[in-house]
Amino acid sequence: MATLEDWTLWIHIAAGVVAVAAGAGAIATTKGGRRHRFAGRAFVRSMAVVVVTVFALLAVAPSAFRVFLALVAVFSGYLAFSGYRALSRKRPSDDAHAVDWTAATGVVVACLALGGWGVVRLADGDAFGAVMGVFGAIGVGFGVADARSFRAAEGHGEWRVAHLQRMLGAFVATVSAVSAVNLTPALGVLAWLWPTIAGVPVIAYYSRAYSRSP
Repeated sequence: MATLEDWTLWIHIAAGVVAVAAGAGAIATTKGGRRHRFAGRAFVRSMAVVVVTVFALLAVAPSAFRVFLALVAVFSGYLAFSGYRALSRKRPSDDAHAVDWTAATGVVVACLALGGWGVVRLADGDAFGAVMGVFGAIGVGFGVADARSFRAAEGHGEWRVAHLQRMLGAFVATVSAVSAVNLTPALGVLAWLWPTIAGVPVIAYYSRAYSRSP
């Protein structure tokens, strides 16, 4: 008989599959179009399920690896959440709300813990610490950048770029998790990092393209 942990894991996996499919659909469709918005909403909702189920799995059967997964879930979930919230700050009068500040603070705290843990593991000769350090640094960078923009009440005209960067970042993080589950035996640490290595230039390209858009 399936246990609560089994059901939670199956839901987590299913949500991850939906997130990858929906994210790919959002990337492939015309930005701002009906299909893009539909795929984007499906991506954000499935990412929310991924995050919730990671914490549920941690509560059911705690382990060091699941703590790591929970911290990564905060990182990837924040990217999806902040990408969605960027759409609510299109006008100069649209300021950040308490939920935005709370989320930015949460991701900075979680990713400082993740990055610090990675440094300790690297010092012990564990190459997996590099994965933790990379994700931690990216998460802290996004959280701090967002908090600064909230405080200065700037960046309203750059909502397209913020939306794109964070949604693509969340998609890259999701692909990283899927790759790690399936390719770690063959690629090792690279199974976690290759989506970031491939994704960062793509994010930079689209960021430049959309920053020039009216």
